Amino acid sequence: MTRSEIDSGAENPLCRDDLAAGSERFARMRAQMAGLMWTDDQLNASLARTLRRRPPGDVWLFAYGSLIWNPLFPVAEERVARVHGLHRAFCIWTRIGRGTPERPGLVLGLDAGGSCQGVVLRLASPLVQAELALVWRREMLTGAYRPTWVRAQTEHGIVDAIAFVANRRGASYAGRLPEADVVRIMGDARGLLGTCAGYLRQTSEGLSARGIRDAALRRLLQRIDAA
Repeated sequence: MTRSEIDSGAENPLCRDDLAAGSERFARMRAQMAGLMWTDDQLNASLARTLRRRPPGDVWLFAYGSLIWNPLFPVAEERVARVHGLHRAFCIWTRIGRGTPERPGLVLGLDAGGSCQGVVLRLASPLVQAELALVWRREMLTGAYRPTWVRAQTEHGIVDAIAFVANRRGASYAGRLPEADVVRIMGDARGLLGTCAGYLRQTSEGLSARGIRDAALRRLLQRIDAA
């Protein structure tokens, strides 16, 4: 994507090819974030640590943001779910995907407190290792999250799922910002993947399509649209 495309706010979300080793867009992201992005060795080590803590049974991912509407992996099963002790918040700076180093945007993370309703996505057993490797290249590029096994409540019972929880010690953690600041930042920010407003809209629509109402996201969207 060119600088003019970034400035235009064109929506250009990730695809599987972007996550493949040697992809042009992945290389460009690495170049833009030189020194801040994890190496393949770091990504592999993080995934291995997470899988060593794997509970018995199927592997699920807890989706609360873009994984809902753009998972990029074959989903064997999907269920609406709620996780307690964590809530959805725009608390992660994005300096490439939905922002730039000069004007970072904000994306969602799971932060401490409350609860979060989202979706659990089951990986087919034969695909777990290969597909999680791609998920890690997507979610863990800058160490903005802590992969954490959580207990997700669904209408068919509790499942253990991997959730990407905000890393409060990481350079990408924005903390709890006043809503007015979130509206201002997200109303202006755009990057290689599109605008923060587009990310917010797609997440809100993805939740609504599954019968999940997030009043905070809807309020943010209304305020950004009205600005």
